[in-house]
Amino acid sequence: MVSFPVSLNSFQRVPQPSSLIFLIHLLLILQAWETNSEEVKVIGLGESILATVGEEAEFPCHLSPYRDAEHMEILWFRGQASDVVHLYQDGQEFPGRQMAQFQNRTRLIKDEILDGTVILQLHGVLPTDEGPYGCRFLSKDSSFSGEAVWELEVAGMGSDPHISLEGFEKEGIQLRCSSSGWYPKPQAQWRGHRGQCLPPEFEAITQDARGLFSLETSVVVQGGAHSNVSCSIQNPVLFQKKEFVVQIADEFLRGPAPWKTAFLGTLVVGLLLLLALLATLALRLSHRQRRALEELKEQAEKDRGKLTAELGKAQSELDWRRAEGQAEWRAAQQYAVNVTLDPASAHPSLEVSPDGRSVTSRGAALAPAAPGDAQRFTEQTCVLSRQRFAAGRHYWEVDVGRRSRWLLGACLAAVARAGEARLSPAAGYWVMGLWNGCEYFVLEPQRRALAPRVPPRRVGVFLDCEAGKLAFFNASDGSHIYTFADTFPGPLCAYFRPRAPDGSERPDPLTICPLPVRGARALEDDDGDAWAQPYEPSAPPLEPW
Repeated sequence: MVSFPVSLNSFQRVPQPSSLIFLIHLLLILQAWETNSEEVKVIGLGESILATVGEEAEFPCHLSPYRDAEHMEILWFRGQASDVVHLYQDGQEFPGRQMAQFQNRTRLIKDEILDGTVILQLHGVLPTDEGPYGCRFLSKDSSFSGEAVWELEVAGMGSDPHISLEGFEKEGIQLRCSSSGWYPKPQAQWRGHRGQCLPPEFEAITQDARGLFSLETSVVVQGGAHSNVSCSIQNPVLFQKKEFVVQIADEFLRGPAPWKTAFLGTLVVGLLLLLALLATLALRLSHRQRRALEELKEQAEKDRGKLTAELGKAQSELDWRRAEGQAEWRAAQQYAVNVTLDPASAHPSLEVSPDGRSVTSRGAALAPAAPGDAQRFTEQTCVLSRQRFAAGRHYWEVDVGRRSRWLLGACLAAVARAGEARLSPAAGYWVMGLWNGCEYFVLEPQRRALAPRVPPRRVGVFLDCEAGKLAFFNASDGSHIYTFADTFPGPLCAYFRPRAPDGSERPDPLTICPLPVRGARALEDDDGDAWAQPYEPSAPPLEPW
């Protein structure tokens, strides 16, 4: 507060005009300083959003802290501000400024615009809508301007596969499978009745004017090899597939080829001329068919025995690999360390428990308490461990409960402080995650899907700094999930990200499980040389969930 000396004589005369102008300017400066003391941000969708072809996508944006945006200019754009998706300015919308592909396809919901919240709906999503988007707020007096950007991903499930019989070819039956309306480019797979993959004879994928893909593929089924055949088509983004199964009778597969049918027809015609010769040929043909049937039966028995042996071998190898993974997990448990969360590294939308062992999301991201605090947070909604690991071997376990979205792993301490946006090894992140409760994946740097035998409710993380390995284990059944092999250029810290909004009925927190640590000294915060001595686990591995 600024104070001015006042005397009684000052009330006895009118102030000079220059003094009044000075006081007015000073009051305006103080008011502007108080107005801009609180930083205003534009909050959007985050990193990305997935929309289905033909459905509706929503692009919400709001100001934080909340303020009236009714008389602001609000612009949704694609890639750059000149590519207008939707424009709102001073209470009016301007459809004439939209790009041609978005005309008559957007609807603005501004029920909460007085609180700074607006939602843009995009109807009839198309593959061509895929790409970067953003929203920008601009105040009427141009004193504030801010924007948020995100990525729109598009996926579409096509029609059910249709299988048709094309005829005989190469002593077998040719089947053709077709489907349309997929995005992105689908993947097709033929399988026999035992689940074995069948190599396609032909495959063609085309794209129409709307950007949707159609697929045609064919396979030749040999006689006596299959009792039924399936054609499945999968969307590589949604990890969902459609399948059609056709049943083929063995007698049909063993039937005569077209040239034999023609030959028998010739014999029927010759029967009218040479009955005696036809009887002889009929006897020979009957003998030949009986012998062919016997050979087919013998071959089928051999194939059945060979397949049984291969299945037994595959089962033995699977059991061996499972036992090997459990042994590797037990060995990793010997390097258990006491890991705790660093509240100072937590994003404003996360809540860390007082004991530093659990973290959960508490809603949309909030602005920092003071402008200087913004540098203490990373760009992702994550929290890091207090401990730093630069040498030795370290193991910790995290209870993920039944959350449908989460990310776990490790990252370079320096990169995490800088706030990298891409979670890949090239950027200093080695993480595993779950998306929408059904897709387990790692980023290396592209997304790679994982298929654990048992859904993990408790994940073990093992770090070997000298060997350059970061391994993930399913502590629910002791199986190995995935291992990163890389070179770590600096100290690492444990990485935790309970992605929000979770959307599950029970949004459990991410909790660091207490593990017995034998003969270990406490890890020091930011101590790159801290390590823990191994212990011998006394309890058997947990049973599968």
